[in-house]
Amino acid sequence: MSGPTGMSTGRESVQGAPGRRRQFAELVPSGSSATIIAVTTDVASASIAVAVGVWWSSRMGDDVSPWTAAMFVPVVVILLVLQSFYRRRLHRRFIDQVATIETSIALASILPLSVATLGDLPGLPGSAVSRVWICAALLMPALRLLHLAVKKRQRRFNTPTLVVGSGEVATRVIERLRASPEYGLQPIGIIDVDPPCSDDVKRPVDTDVPVLGPPDAIDDVIRRTGARAMVITFSPVRDELLTRVVQVGHRHKMRVWAVPRMFDVVGERAFVEHIGGLPLLALPHIDPHGVQFTVKHILDRIAAALGLLMISPVFIGLIVLVRLSSPGPIFFRQDRIGRDGKVFECLKFRTMRPPRCSDAEFTLASRSGPGGVEGEDRRTAVGKIMRSTSLDELPQLINVLRGEMSLVGPRPERPQFVEYFEIQIHRYGERHRVKAGMTGWAQVHGLRGQTSIADRVEWDNYYIQNWSLALDLKILLLTVPAVLRGAD
Repeated sequence: MSGPTGMSTGRESVQGAPGRRRQFAELVPSGSSATIIAVTTDVASASIAVAVGVWWSSRMGDDVSPWTAAMFVPVVVILLVLQSFYRRRLHRRFIDQVATIETSIALASILPLSVATLGDLPGLPGSAVSRVWICAALLMPALRLLHLAVKKRQRRFNTPTLVVGSGEVATRVIERLRASPEYGLQPIGIIDVDPPCSDDVKRPVDTDVPVLGPPDAIDDVIRRTGARAMVITFSPVRDELLTRVVQVGHRHKMRVWAVPRMFDVVGERAFVEHIGGLPLLALPHIDPHGVQFTVKHILDRIAAALGLLMISPVFIGLIVLVRLSSPGPIFFRQDRIGRDGKVFECLKFRTMRPPRCSDAEFTLASRSGPGGVEGEDRRTAVGKIMRSTSLDELPQLINVLRGEMSLVGPRPERPQFVEYFEIQIHRYGERHRVKAGMTGWAQVHGLRGQTSIADRVEWDNYYIQNWSLALDLKILLLTVPAVLRGAD
């Protein structure tokens, strides 16, 4: 990056690519065309649902007026538009869309029935509406899932993306985009002032992402690279120049994002207000000691009690298998740090034989979390199965029932590692604002076992700042495929 030869190589690799990038871009819907495809998909699925529902009703002897049934399709689409359903977003899972789709279907089903009832119009019995509702509730999410699968497949042709700025934030953006291809953004170059002479200023670590020029050369860089997206991070250049960079990007019909200042405290609930024409970013506060978290903890204990009751045959069976697998206790007990730094005894089913020597220790990898198989592999045959399916974690329902843990929250860590991480990892201690969880936002994103602690902290603090019961439910649903993928 800093040498002339490396810079030249990077420039040539980018300059030779615009033609190929534009060919790929033509295969991937973007802008208004992507919205049209999404709307067309929903119109088609809603129309099919109406047709199937009307056919079903006619088979059952109900007389349905076509014009009243046809009201369903435009009403559904209008309701989705009013909820900003078709607004382009970086990455939105199917699970994020289901609630909006089902709510719109329910309202669109009720409206024609209300019109027919209030207007005393014949030809739309309630049974027919129910059948259309059922068909739409199944068909629309199914076709939406298919649409997302095709869209995800198309994203292998990543959108060429410029990163404006340098330093730690730019490095983090590049690392996140490369680690998450589902966003569909491929960093191809950095726009920044001349590389600083001081070694105190950290440059992006990805040496194969070249610096393509300063901000005032943005127009030439866009034309030369064929870039179609841009992320603006922190830069020492004047705000007026960054404003011009954004304007040039919009002129080239690029998608532009900017990392906000104080990004650590900007959550999903942040919104923009205005004093005259001056924008203000409002930052709502989540209180871990407030009424909402009290309700969460009550629901946790109720769910844990019901869960233990429902799985009691499995629980008892695992107790017997652990007892027969090898000598030793049934439960593995270990001190962990919970809410407000309090120590509690975390329970698991024992999955290992006793160590051969009493002073066996695990050496922590640099900036990686402990987990998985640490040191000598002493897992029993039953223990391997329980670990791969996370069944060894089931006794933590007892911790939840005691009030020491929650169903959802940051995973708890051992006291000795907490002391080390609080010194080494930025904002690590803030994750202890809430109770530790059996599953968490970081874990459902693949951060389990010996993975980056810094990444876990980022996800955990995001969860706390954006907490809601809906987010807890989402994490619990995402835990199922995460467990099915297996773990060490």
